[in-house]
Amino acid sequence: MSRGAPALGIALVAGAIFLACVDIPTGADDLLSFSIDPLASPSVVAGDTLRDSAGVATPLSVRAFNYSGQEVESIQARFRALDARVRVDSVAGWVVGDSVSTTSSRVLVAVDGFTGFITIPVVLRPDTIVGVNESDSLFYSLTDSAANVSDPIGVRVLHGLTTTDSAVRSYRVTFDLAAQQTPELARLVTDAGRPSSADTTDATGVATRRLRVDVSRLTSLTDSVIVSAIVKYRGEHVRGSPLRLVLYLRPQ
Repeated sequence: MSRGAPALGIALVAGAIFLACVDIPTGADDLLSFSIDPLASPSVVAGDTLRDSAGVATPLSVRAFNYSGQEVESIQARFRALDARVRVDSVAGWVVGDSVSTTSSRVLVAVDGFTGFITIPVVLRPDTIVGVNESDSLFYSLTDSAANVSDPIGVRVLHGLTTTDSAVRSYRVTFDLAAQQTPELARLVTDAGRPSSADTTDATGVATRRLRVDVSRLTSLTDSVIVSAIVKYRGEHVRGSPLRLVLYLRPQ
């Protein structure tokens, strides 16, 4: 049974046992609950198989647990697509995207009478990225650390530049601190301020990150930080990737 690779978060789904008038299965191989492993990617490209960040085709997988919380190995999950936008191998869990939609597809997962669901967007093939606020300035404060967080910088992921409705939603973008004069001068964070070096594109194809700057590490009044935005398909960079994003640091 595949244990799944870490990926962007998909909610765990657990089977439930109703306790009223029901014997609780306590054997080592008795199933009490199961969880669906995180998707290898936040979406599947139309006409292709679900793939991980390295471009390797990766099936859906589950984990099952007994009363003691130990994993049960001898289980067989079954998968079934609930709409025509995706196809799924009922035993092996391979997912293929058939048609793009703004509505995510659902796949039913069943294990020994327990059921759960997983949602999978089917998206356009990414082939181009362009910058979104790719060059910006942060006017930092020496006294107010809350002010030392940049506006979002990032990219838009597209399926071509001339087609209508070409935005690629629900696709992974990774960000890398490519250059900064002082180690740990800046950190990549979410809009909520949590450390994060990856984002998933929104409905317009945009993914961004902010930079939190530790001004105590500055060695001059002005400086800059360079970030690389990276988008790959089948393990290869798309056009424009990696894209150089620059944040200039200046005193207030």
